[in-house]
Formats: sequence, C-alpha cells, structure tokens
Amino acid sequence: MRKTKWLLLISALVFAFAGCGSKGGNSAGDADVKSEGVMTYDEYMAAPMDSEVVVETYVQAKQSWWDNQATVYTQDKDGAYFAYNMACSEEDYAKLTPGTKIKITGYKGEWSGEIEIMDGTFEIEEGNYIAPAEDVTSLLGTEDLIKHQNKFVSFKGMTVEAAGQDESGNDVAYLYSWDGSGQDGDDLYFNVSLNGSTYTFTVESYLCDNTTDVYAAVKALNIGDKIDMEGFLYWYEGVNPHITSVKASK
Repeated sequence: MRKTKWLLLISALVFAFAGCGSKGGNSAGDADVKSEGVMTYDEYMAAPMDSEVVVETYVQAKQSWWDNQATVYTQDKDGAYFAYNMACSEEDYAKLTPGTKIKITGYKGEWSGEIEIMDGTFEIEEGNYIAPAEDVTSLLGTEDLIKHQNKFVSFKGMTVEAAGQDESGNDVAYLYSWDGSGQDGDDLYFNVSLNGSTYTFTVESYLCDNTTDVYAAVKALNIGDKIDMEGFLYWYEGVNPHITSVKASK
C-alpha cells in the first residue's frame, strides 16, 4: 500500500515472479527448530510494538527491492513474517529465492493493521522450506482470520462481484488502483463474495506485475465467476490479501 520511492523499481521485479503462481508445499525437518536467542512465532507475536525482534524464517516470495532495501514475504511452520524495508544489497536480493532460510533482526511494527518487521538486517542460513497454501476460506469474516496474517493461503469457491463502474457507468470486475484512477501496470483491486459478505482482494503490482499470469487472469474475470485463489494474507484496514494465483473453481 505504501508506494512512494518504490515507483522506480521495475527493473528489480524480474526476481519477484516466483510468488506469482501456485506453490507446492514441502517442509524441512528442522523448520521449527530455532537457534539460541531466536524467537518462536508466539514470542514474536507477543513482543511489544517497536521492540527488537530476532526470527528465523524462510523466504516465500519477494515483493520489491530498491535503494538497498528489500520487502519480502516469509514463513516458517508456525507462522509468517512480513519483512519491510530490510537492508539488502541487489546481489543478496538475488540470493533470496523461495525456500531460502534467513535470520532477521529488526523491529516489530504495525501499519494499518499489518504486523511487520521493519528496518531489519538478515543473514542467510542453511535450510529450505516452502509453505503449502492453507485454506482459510471458512475463516473469512471471523476474528480468527487475523491469526494467519501474512501466511500463504488459499480461498475457494468465491464469487466475483462488481468492483466499481467504468466511465460509461457499467459495472466492472476489477479496478486499476483502489479507486479506479490507475492504469495498466498499477495494482488491481477486485471484489469477491462468500455467504453474502464481500471482500476486496488485490494483485500487488510490485509482487505480480502486468506480465504475470495472475494479473492477466484478474483482467479476464467476469462478474459472477466462481474462482479459487492463492496469495499472502496481507492486512490493510482489514483483510487485504495479495493474490498470486486465480483459477476457475472446479
């Protein structure tokens, strides 16, 4: 949601596309074993805001790199951590392939409901883990959903609703930017419903730009379509998943 100096990072996006499709899950046998001085996920969540945190986690996707800072989605077998503006050279950014184990030292922060690690540094460690998509469809609209924040998740059997209207006043299935003021290449916003409740999902253009399959899939949606989705359970003034895969429901 915070797009300021990042507008010049397009050249770095070639590294991010690993997050723009379905993932098969595998696990490392030591995915829950923490080194000395490293927090468990529960300890991290219990830590006060603005306090220093140290976690070991695994890269799941890269959102962006600019000015020697990286924004990365990470997860271990117990929970997920969103690392925002982590100090990172361009050379090291290329090493952060999905599954890579890293130790992050930073500060716990919050932005409009999104819990994240800010101003961190990292070390690459031995180990590999790709998180399987966790189906959280049944948790939509419940207080338990936020407990899965930043995880790689799936939503199934949801119905595409109107996201807004075009210049002619016709209902459309998606918007460029949250208010429709954008253009091709900007974030895509679309609405989906389940059991009478409607939710706004996003294709974050820094994570999955307009050359990716998911960007094209959302642009091809029709109101009333039934779809399954995967993505990262980002939070912004409520649930705002960053979607990486959209397919027709079976």
